[in-house]
Amino acid sequence: MSIDARPLPKDERQRLLASLIARKRIGTQQELLVALERAGCTTTQATLSRDLRELEATKENDELGRPRLVLAQRDRSATPHDQLVSVFSRYARRVSAAQALVVVHSELGSAPAIARTLDRSAHPLVVATLAGDDTCLVVTRSAKDATALAAELEALL
Repeated sequence: MSIDARPLPKDERQRLLASLIARKRIGTQQELLVALERAGCTTTQATLSRDLRELEATKENDELGRPRLVLAQRDRSATPHDQLVSVFSRYARRVSAAQALVVVHSELGSAPAIARTLDRSAHPLVVATLAGDDTCLVVTRSAKDATALAAELEALL
């Protein structure tokens, strides 16, 4: 058990759940409870079941036939820019430029989703991204590009 694991408000817990399901191969609710605890969140089996139902999570088999929880795809027709706006406005908290880098601070567990969405957007100022748990590092070609990108992303908050 994580020393600082604690219950989270419903919206934060569900964002964390969605992030864990998207990033990891989780096949059972028990595996998900363990992953939540490692991420610093405790909850009950009943609450987890309700959250999964509300998130429209289903169990499918992966390419090797192993069970895996997946979320319903809601934004299949959205453009990459629309997806960036959606993900950024929900999960990002702070943006700052540092030389040729942009640092995006986000909700716990959501930095990989932000990085993936930035990568998929094919934004002309983005060279690469690197995501931790709650921080995404965006590499640009110059300090000028970083400043411009940070201003653009900050407007999405």
